[in-house]
Amino acid sequence: MAGPIAQNIDGPGGPDRVTTYAWLVFALSFGLLISDYMARQVLNAVFPLLKAEWSLTDTQLGLLSGIVAIMVGILTFPLSLAADRWGRVRSLALMAILWSVATLLCAAAESFETMLIGRALVGIGEAAYGSVGIAVVISVFPARLRATLSAAFMAGGLFGQVLGVAIGGAIAASHGWRTVFAAIGLAGLVLGILYPLLVKERRIAALADTGCAAQASQVAPLRDLVGNRSVRLAYVASGLQLFAAGALPAWLPSYFNRVYHLPVDKAGSLAALLLLICGSGMILCGMASDRLARNQPKAKIVLAIAYCLGTALSLFLAMLLPPGMPQLVLLGIAMFLVAGTVGPVGAMVANLTPLAIHGSAFATLTLANNLIGLAPGPILTGRIADTIGLTEAFRLLPVPCLLAALTYALMRRSYLDDLEARLEAR
Repeated sequence: MAGPIAQNIDGPGGPDRVTTYAWLVFALSFGLLISDYMARQVLNAVFPLLKAEWSLTDTQLGLLSGIVAIMVGILTFPLSLAADRWGRVRSLALMAILWSVATLLCAAAESFETMLIGRALVGIGEAAYGSVGIAVVISVFPARLRATLSAAFMAGGLFGQVLGVAIGGAIAASHGWRTVFAAIGLAGLVLGILYPLLVKERRIAALADTGCAAQASQVAPLRDLVGNRSVRLAYVASGLQLFAAGALPAWLPSYFNRVYHLPVDKAGSLAALLLLICGSGMILCGMASDRLARNQPKAKIVLAIAYCLGTALSLFLAMLLPPGMPQLVLLGIAMFLVAGTVGPVGAMVANLTPLAIHGSAFATLTLANNLIGLAPGPILTGRIADTIGLTEAFRLLPVPCLLAALTYALMRRSYLDDLEARLEAR
């Protein structure tokens, strides 16, 4: 069975070559994703200020962070499904405008309750951007680049977190936390208005080759989103691994503030450095997946397992050490690997589902990522920190990574058969 798959392991869809316009689409979509995650992550940089000003518990802080992922998890599928039918470009622009206006509302919040409402609105605006945005990007590039593009595009989220934490901490220390929210909201609003002026739905459709266009014109049944064992396990494994990927960015600034006794701006800068390492790891791990799995389809799964186990081991060892450079090095290794599965699993989901419902397929992946990992990660970590301390809460983070590795191992048994069935269904 592996023979025919090795000839076309990348699955159906996509143009034959890379164009300049494709890179323009990628750049603009990448820029909006950075804005998306800056709006999402800036809150974590000002945790200490909000905690002091409003006398909040770690559980409340975790909820302010996690509510965005909760809304994303709840709404990503219906909104992505609507975008597949209504038009992805105009949908992306409206999403960006909504989350930017909501961020401006957060700047005016006067209490925990009003901030929570503003953060929920941010989540509604961001709900389908990741899934619809990556569907747009993948549609204008050759299929052989899917893991690299999935990783590089989603790394924009990490770079947005870096900027949100670093810039947020620096500006908040000198001008207050409200100024940070206002600046990020205005920048996102400008990008949201420019996007549909430069990215055109018809131009994107024209980049697809004949086979891709033919497939896109078909109405694929939604049951194909979970139509085989491998894609179902991919959703679960991805969500489990991203539990740690959600908890660490949310709580690292507070960890450095409390354990390393760094002021808000320096704690934010150190956390931002680790987030930058995370984004770089996401891209490099995706590139490794595309290169090593070129003629070996199962290599994507083997690499995903390695990333999960490497994250668990480095986190476990880091939390055995006292604060200092050795611990920071191990945390850096963990951050490099923690989101490394994004590229491989994005490519696998694209290969295992029809092109016509890729937006909905990535929405399902986003749903799993948020409801299993990104939403409960910061919330449960905050709850545990209230009970036994933030350091002890970090010591539990290797557990979901190990469960993710186990789930990927189970997926390995059926991946080739499911991939061949998908290719034969073209």
